[in-house]
Amino acid sequence: MTKMSIRTGDKVHVIAGKDKGKESKVLAVYPHKQRIVIERVNMIKKATRPTQKNPNGGILEIEGTVHVSNVMIVCPKCSQPTRIGRKREDGARVRVCKKCNNDID
Repeated sequence: MTKMSIRTGDKVHVIAGKDKGKESKVLAVYPHKQRIVIERVNMIKKATRPTQKNPNGGILEIEGTVHVSNVMIVCPKCSQPTRIGRKREDGARVRVCKKCNNDID
């Protein structure tokens, strides 16, 4: 299984693609595909059939996936897009901001 530094709920900054420059929250992570779903980023249109839940059907706008290499995590302490380091504290692995050297978790 592939490991990823970004987790659900993290705030990320998009560094490439049509939504470059946006910052938003991660909604879902797919480590086996190395892709993530970000709130209000990479919006796609999806045609749906009528169902009991949505009797009219129609075209929905939903978030598409973005490759993890196109985003950087935003440090909660220094509010800067940063790379992630790892260190061990009391036997647990902790994510660390490379800019301010503070814990992200």
